[in-house]
Amino acid sequence: MTWTWLIGAILFLILAPIVGGLIAGIDRIITARMQGRVGPPLLQPFYDVGKLFEKERAVVTTAQNFYVLAYLIFIAVSGALFFAGGDLLLIIFAFTLAHVFLVLGAYAVHSPYSHIGAERELIQLMAYEPMIILAAVGLYMVTNSFLVADIATATVPAILYLPGVFLGFATILTIKLRKSPFDISTSHHAHQEIVKGITTEFSGSTLAQVEIAHWYENVFLLGFVFLFFAWNPVIGIVAVVVTYLAEIFIDNVTARVRWQAALKSGWLAAVLGIANLAILSYMMLGGV
Repeated sequence: MTWTWLIGAILFLILAPIVGGLIAGIDRIITARMQGRVGPPLLQPFYDVGKLFEKERAVVTTAQNFYVLAYLIFIAVSGALFFAGGDLLLIIFAFTLAHVFLVLGAYAVHSPYSHIGAERELIQLMAYEPMIILAAVGLYMVTNSFLVADIATATVPAILYLPGVFLGFATILTIKLRKSPFDISTSHHAHQEIVKGITTEFSGSTLAQVEIAHWYENVFLLGFVFLFFAWNPVIGIVAVVVTYLAEIFIDNVTARVRWQAALKSGWLAAVLGIANLAILSYMMLGGV
């Protein structure tokens, strides 16, 4: 079993950028169709990243390169630990630390636009972090383990016990995927941006690393969604696809909200998760 999960980690490190890039390409095509456009080819995200690596890297301060590289490494490590069946709490810690490095990279540059983007990234961190931890706690209550390996192989249908937690996680997933209406620190849609928020001062290969990290992150987050349906792999895969399609739909039919609304939405999602866990605790103590 150990070797199986180790192979999963290695496969994640190798294949996640490919899968993440393809997901980004499918996202662009579906978005274009919803907007009545032809859209780019499926492999356009790879072309864009390739062009970024060919461009000259304009560096304001060398510290930003270190922070962005650390961001990429910790995102990849958190995903590798996840697909290696590691401890969910350790994975969340590494995942959070990765975004702290991204914020530090934006703060390292003396740009007001970059600083505003960093501040909004911190607001997003405060909005989604409680719900991610609650999701981990909920999965522990259902499976009696924080290990992804145990949760993924459990025969208990977690979604039946954690519907509120899942809805809360789906809400903050919109924030994590940087989609409307919660793409307040930066966006992948050029028409919404005069400047690129937290990535304003990143260019060339540095910006390419940010994009690759986003691909790693998307695969990791969709893997997290799968855990709620892991008792049946087929249903789990269908749930992941439906969840992501729903995120694309929401992205295209909503407008960006103010940061206050994004923060409140994240905390309301956490309240929904807490209510679900409270009811589950009552049931487990023999209340019903």
